[in-house]
Amino acid sequence: MSKGKTKRRYGFEPDYAIPPGETLQETIESLGMTQRDLAVRTGMAPKTINEIIKGKAPITPDTAVLLERVTGVRANMWNNLETNYREQLAKIADRGRLEIDLGWLKRIPTKELIRRGVIEEQPDKVSLLHAILEFFGVSSSQSWNELWMKPAGVFRKSEKFRAEPGAVATWLRLGELKAQKIEAKPYDRAKFLAVLNKIRKLTTEPPKVFEPKMVELCASTGVAVVFVREIKKCPTSGVARWLTPEKALIQLSLRYKTEGQFWFSFFHEAGHVLNDPKKGVYIDDGDTSDPSREDRANRFAGNFLIPPEHSRVLPTLTTREAIVTFAERIGISPGIVLGRLQKEKIVPWRSYLNDLKRRFEWRTA
Repeated sequence: MSKGKTKRRYGFEPDYAIPPGETLQETIESLGMTQRDLAVRTGMAPKTINEIIKGKAPITPDTAVLLERVTGVRANMWNNLETNYREQLAKIADRGRLEIDLGWLKRIPTKELIRRGVIEEQPDKVSLLHAILEFFGVSSSQSWNELWMKPAGVFRKSEKFRAEPGAVATWLRLGELKAQKIEAKPYDRAKFLAVLNKIRKLTTEPPKVFEPKMVELCASTGVAVVFVREIKKCPTSGVARWLTPEKALIQLSLRYKTEGQFWFSFFHEAGHVLNDPKKGVYIDDGDTSDPSREDRANRFAGNFLIPPEHSRVLPTLTTREAIVTFAERIGISPGIVLGRLQKEKIVPWRSYLNDLKRRFEWRTA
């Protein structure tokens, strides 16, 4: 073993089950009894005793009491042996069923989940499959398909999801699990809208300042905000969805990494939370299957960051000084203003002014 490396230990999961009857056979032999003697002493049929010893019949709680009286071994030990035996039989059977699902694993970015420390590296594919199913909170790949892939599923509208469902579902599940840990008040639309004005003022701050504040502020209104790094084959910058009727989720990936795009994504998803049905899931991945809602969310984000009454000034903002002065006057980051100017082709994308746009790197997963 090379220096500095720790040997990984895996839990031992035997592929066999020892029936409690073997212990019972050893016990009566130590007492000088035969199976027939045990049958007479317990009042049970010889055939039943033989089936218990062979593991064909269970040791019931009533039988355990009789065995305690005859052998002197406490009933709870017999009950525990029986429970452990049946549990191990179930695990062996389940492992056999899981082997049928191994092909499904190829759809899930398992290496990425291991790299992020979300699941542990496993000694074999069946154990890995078990860990992935636990991650998604389902019992089988069939259950996963029922939840994520059926036509009635909430994610069906996204073309990107249909193309790479395993990657997108994994990213969404990571956000869901993080959001479950956030304690949020019941959703209050008016309070959330008021909080957005406070968050808008945070656009001039660095991530280490605005990230915890926006999470806290949104949670106080029933909206959990989480940051989850993007996953390969999941071209998604954000999503808005409802975990419960009283708790919304805004999940951001920082896919584009510039502040203008980040803040636009956040307010875009906030627009979905404020204005669209709670049963919907709104994935920001460039999909245009529902243009009316996406356009409305885009307008909300653009108008919230730069209110319409200020937009007439935009064509005049072609110098650094003008952009910075305007941004200070309306209380947002100059990089957001520059991004809007570039989107409207007032300033070219390749510009000496691009240093006004900050790039973000998250410490969170």
